[in-house]
Amino acid sequence: MSDLDPLVPVILCGGSGTRLWPLSREAHPKQFLPLLGNHSLLQATWRRIAPLAAPPLLVTGEDHRFIVAEQLRQIDCRPAAIMLEPVGRNTAPAIAVAALEATATGADPMLLVLPSDHVVADEAGFRAAVALAREAAGSGALVTFGVAPTAPETGYGYIRAPGQGVRPVEAFVEKPDLPTAEAYLASGQYFWNSGMFLFRASRYLAELARLQPTMLAACRQALASGRRDSDFLRLDGDAFAACPSDSIDYAVMERTDAAAMVPIRVGWNDVGSWLALWQVADQDADGNAHHGDVIARDCQNTLAWGDGRLLALLGLDDVVVVDTADAVLVAHRDRVQGVKDIVAALKAAGRPEAVRHRKVYRPWGSYDSIDLGAHFQVKRITVKPGGVLSLQLHHRRAEHWVVVSGQARVTRGEEMLDLSANQSTYIPIGMKHRLENIGAAPLELIEVQSGDYLGEDDIVRFDDAYGRG
Repeated sequence: MSDLDPLVPVILCGGSGTRLWPLSREAHPKQFLPLLGNHSLLQATWRRIAPLAAPPLLVTGEDHRFIVAEQLRQIDCRPAAIMLEPVGRNTAPAIAVAALEATATGADPMLLVLPSDHVVADEAGFRAAVALAREAAGSGALVTFGVAPTAPETGYGYIRAPGQGVRPVEAFVEKPDLPTAEAYLASGQYFWNSGMFLFRASRYLAELARLQPTMLAACRQALASGRRDSDFLRLDGDAFAACPSDSIDYAVMERTDAAAMVPIRVGWNDVGSWLALWQVADQDADGNAHHGDVIARDCQNTLAWGDGRLLALLGLDDVVVVDTADAVLVAHRDRVQGVKDIVAALKAAGRPEAVRHRKVYRPWGSYDSIDLGAHFQVKRITVKPGGVLSLQLHHRRAEHWVVVSGQARVTRGEEMLDLSANQSTYIPIGMKHRLENIGAAPLELIEVQSGDYLGEDDIVRFDDAYGRG
């Protein structure tokens, strides 16, 4: 392997993160949240490997495309491509389309496959492990990173790989029960399966052709028939939907004879639950990890996350409290895995709290639904400098806009008007309209909707700067 071989990260941005509800939701899952520090987990993933790597390939869903693009822009990351899956098909096809894209021009880079929602405390140690894995991958190995276990964890799959340094994988094993996990820990031969990999793109594609030819053919067709624009690469919906759904572990790693493992001890955590977040968060002398405006007295081993309001905790042990604008979670630390059952119940009842926050992000900014009644809704709208909403109309609601701060340009039927703070306008039902921020600062306004139906699907778009239909 040459030192000049490029290392291309493949960052997987799927998943709904339901076990961190109510902070993580389907429309804004945990990889986009700043759970530790000022950067989201996605941003931290790129930053920890940026010194080693070429521009990354990202694979995400259509619904998250603008969040991904905006978060990368915030950290000055210019990706090689943001690939959009029309439907989820697990990790093996996601990595396959990234490998095909990476080799489309005749290059054959090393691919460093990374979930976007993990924590790595020792970033220098992880980069050293990547350097070690590159040597093995250059010789044809499909390398995975095994985390040296620190406890008999029953929530992870394991890798059996005795030996020293880079060593062959003997087996991938399913999540064990507690006695089995304790035996794994005592043996020193088992490692947590991190879901991170490194291999040459052509090597992965060759193994996929041998082991999963139908999957590879569907991925080739989805990429070949896909649609590209300036920001995104949209895979063909029909071709990708026909692709078998499988993880890289089942599709390739458990069946290849080229699997190798690099052990890592880098403070890895998949932040898969509120308990996991408590374990990696900064704690005080009593084991309390608190975020936001929190006052606690006589508490031990608590996790409290405030999202605006004051949280006051008194005389609590081993409790998780999470407060968001529209939902509050209170749970014993030993029961937080059951949060997913709460989310399932909310979905079954058709509750919006399962899917989205009260504050919703759009490519032009965000809106926060601050009040809602039978025939009215009040929103606080923020439009980024240069942001522009689509030219649209509504069949069943009117809107009244009041500018709080910033400079707005409003298209209202055939007229155009500029508004500043304390000025307003009215959009009748059925009138074409558009809102733009023409200033250098964020535009803040209050929108009052009135009508017999206020759903977000009452919108007809005539023109949109972001390619939405």
